[in-house]
Amino acid sequence: MLTPEMKAEHVLEVDSLTVRYLTGKSPVKAVDELTLTIDRGEAFGLAGESGSGKSTLANTILRILPSNAEILSGRILFEGEDILKIAEEDFRGRFRWRRIAIVPQATMNSLTPVHRVNRQIVEAILTHENISVKEAFERAEALLENVGIPKNRAGDYPHQFSGGMKQRAMIAMALACNPSLLIADEPTTGLDVITQADVLKVLEDSKKRFNLSLILITHDLSVISEHCDRVAVMYAGRIVEEAPTKVLLTRPAHPYTRALLEAYPDIEGPRVRLKPVPSPASTWHGADLGCPFYPRCDSRSRRCLEEDPKLREVEDKHLCACHIC
Repeated sequence: MLTPEMKAEHVLEVDSLTVRYLTGKSPVKAVDELTLTIDRGEAFGLAGESGSGKSTLANTILRILPSNAEILSGRILFEGEDILKIAEEDFRGRFRWRRIAIVPQATMNSLTPVHRVNRQIVEAILTHENISVKEAFERAEALLENVGIPKNRAGDYPHQFSGGMKQRAMIAMALACNPSLLIADEPTTGLDVITQADVLKVLEDSKKRFNLSLILITHDLSVISEHCDRVAVMYAGRIVEEAPTKVLLTRPAHPYTRALLEAYPDIEGPRVRLKPVPSPASTWHGADLGCPFYPRCDSRSRRCLEEDPKLREVEDKHLCACHIC
């Protein structure tokens, strides 16, 4: 739980958030009693496999969850205001895209194919700000230039852009109204390594230029290692480990974090055989009992099956949810 001692430098505070999806068989918790804070100007990494709840958390912050999703409990404080209690129209006008913006997954399909790229950014600006069309076009072109797209390409259609250019155009659109918080959800998916590096550099430069707080969501810990100040690892809707990036990468405490790191090659270290993350023996619903990582954990014990491990501090600013941490 967040305490009254939490300081005003937090741009975002998520407190005991639980979100579930109503499915045909039974409800599934996608985010489970999750608590975290994002500091002003911080680059925060959120890592984990597909299905761990990362995108659900992002969509809850933006309040763009699908109709079968339900927020069961918790608060999300943005600059001290609980945005879950704000009416949708008010939230859309004051927060979404204006103060909190997102670079979504699958940006290849996020741009409307029948409108020019600069026109789509202009539309986002005019929706939230009372400025002239001329000023909006000038800002759109400046934003595109900031992310490496020259002015003479601003009026192109999306099909005329490469994958990397589309990704950079979506970053420009997210920055259109000068938000305080930018969420980048798997921003390098589907891009080659060179283009990935270019897109991540654009994000890093934009964070500095616009004084942003950044949440970088990815399954790739190597991306986080280069671009984030702090990182949290999610599994089954929970944060299982959180620490400053260097600490987590050099002294991982949770068996899941260690398994993720062992599955990645180290191009500078000695050659070793990579170890894949064990697959679960059976579907683990978790219920409210025991550790959700139990079926895949090499260090499990009877206690892990019977007692749910809580997130606790194992060293300064290093949190872990495991009985053996």
